[in-house]
Parts: sequence; C-alpha cells; structure tokens
Amino acid sequence: MAYIAPKNRDDSTKSTRRVAFILLENFSMMAFTGAVDALVTTNLMKSSTLYEVLVVGERAATVSDLGIEVSTDMTLADFDSATLDVDVVIVCGGLRVKAQTTPLLRSRLKSADGHGAILGGLWNGAYFLAEAGLMSGYQCAYHPDGRAMMAEQFWDVSVTSRSFIVDRNRLSCAGASSSLSMMLEVVRSDCGNAVVGAVEEMLSCDKGLDSPDISTLRVDQNHTLPEKLKISLQLMKNNIEEPLSIAEISNWVNISRRQLERMFSIYVSASPSRYYMELRLTRARQLLQQTNKPLAEVAVATGFVSISHFRNCFYQLFDITPGQFRKSCQQGDQGA
Repeated sequence: MAYIAPKNRDDSTKSTRRVAFILLENFSMMAFTGAVDALVTTNLMKSSTLYEVLVVGERAATVSDLGIEVSTDMTLADFDSATLDVDVVIVCGGLRVKAQTTPLLRSRLKSADGHGAILGGLWNGAYFLAEAGLMSGYQCAYHPDGRAMMAEQFWDVSVTSRSFIVDRNRLSCAGASSSLSMMLEVVRSDCGNAVVGAVEEMLSCDKGLDSPDISTLRVDQNHTLPEKLKISLQLMKNNIEEPLSIAEISNWVNISRRQLERMFSIYVSASPSRYYMELRLTRARQLLQQTNKPLAEVAVATGFVSISHFRNCFYQLFDITPGQFRKSCQQGDQGA
C-alpha cells in the first residue's frame, strides 16, 4: 500500500532531506549502494519526505573496492555542509580503506557537526568521526577486525558488537550488509514504520525460499506460525482467480471459523477475509503494473465478478482507482 501514490496527493507538502556520502578511496561499494538504495527506494513510496543524495570525494571520481569508479557531485574541498544545507553526512569506509584521516576531512566533519548534521560511518567510517573527536560518549558499530584498535585508541567511544547502531545523531554499521538496515532507521525516524515496511518488502522480496508475493513476505518468513494457519495462507495464495469462502478454508484445515479468525487476529493482525482481499488486490496491482490486460480481465483474474466491485475495493485499499494507477505507471515508465 505504501508505494501506491494517489492521484490527488499534494507533492507541495514534501520536505527534502539532503544526505551526503563522503567516498574514501577503496570504499565498500556494497555498503554505499545499500545505504543509497534505502533512500532512493523511499523516494518511490507514498512518503512526505524525499531524500537527495550528494556524492563527495577527493577528486571528480573515486575508485571503489571493486575497482569501479563512482563519479562525485563535488570534491571534498568544495563541500560545505552548512551552505548546502546537508542534514546527514556519512563517511564510506571499506576493507581496504586505511584508517588515516586528513586535515581537510577532519575539518569538513567538524563543520558538519557544528551546524547540526547527523554524522555516520559505513564499515570503518566511524574511525574518521572518532579521530575528529565526534564520537565521544557515543556507541558505534565497527568491523570486527578493527574493534580492538578502536577500543584502544578511543577510550571514550563505546564500540559494540552489533552490526549497526543509531545512537542519537550518530549512525554506524560494521560492514557491507548492514548499511541498508542502518539507513532504514533514519527513514523510520523521518517517515514512520509503514514506509519502512514498504521499502523492506520491495528490497527483500527475494530473501524467502518460497515467497511468490511481496504482500505476504513477512508472514511467509515467520516460522512461528501454527501449521493450520500456514495451510490457510497457502490455500488463499493458490486460489486467487476463484476465491474460496472462509468457511471452506476453515473446513479444509479442520478448525472452526472462529478459531481461524482468532489465529489471523493474533499472527496476521487482520481478519481472514480482509487478508484474502488484500492478497487478491495486490495481485491485481501487479497485473496492472506488469501486463497490458484490460481492467475487466484483471478483475476476473483476481476473483471479482463485477468490475465496479473491483474498482471500489481497489480504491478503498490503495486510495486510487485501477485506471489511475495504470496510467501513473505508464507515465512513470515514460519519464524514466
């Protein structure tokens, strides 16, 4: 739901958060792209916050740990966080990034802190914040190979074994895989849980061994579900075009309808009928976005006998009509 943009949305209410990534030579490409992906994907969601990414380096391009050059928007010498009104500054480290700072980097980080920017570090990026005296009294996540050095050199910094941490206005992650999770905590603070949930579904849809539909991703990955509930969910997913009644599903799993409703309430936070309807409408949304099927065919393919009923249900869930949604997708493709 969170990444369906209603037609009447007022984009003038959006606020922009500017995030600058300082790329150090041999920075971790995976850590960098994970953090950026969290922000760029959030921009696609139904969110009141937009993120603008600035890439900063010592030169016009910086070489990553993969040997791939990444063009920068500006050099570190030209970077003035106060003038540019930067909200977040993140130092991108990596396995082969040497823990050796420069007076220019130290100066830019202190300046950013002076005007109230949130500061962060990827992989060993927190070293450069600590060296500038900007991590005193904070917790930080750091790559395991460098934790002993950090603890020895910066006694006033609490080095944790966590993969990432957000401690007030300081962000840090220990490696490449945790940068996305770290940045999603920033998004959560700015945009709320619903938007973060949508981003997680979008970016984690291939993590499950058998999760064919992103709308059920977090349910599918919950290994604590009762077996009868799992069977019920599978029955729903297998019967989209010709939906079963809730009574039929409860009979299949040999429990009463009341017991089935209680399990859905506890584990899915929705009634069986509500969940089933959202599942069908999510499939309809995918067909509208990914195929050229007429609306009537999409309605039939997702179990609606009346196109007017389909329109009404789609609008109630997504706050946009099926036709308007398809048109917005087509316009987005043309813009891209």
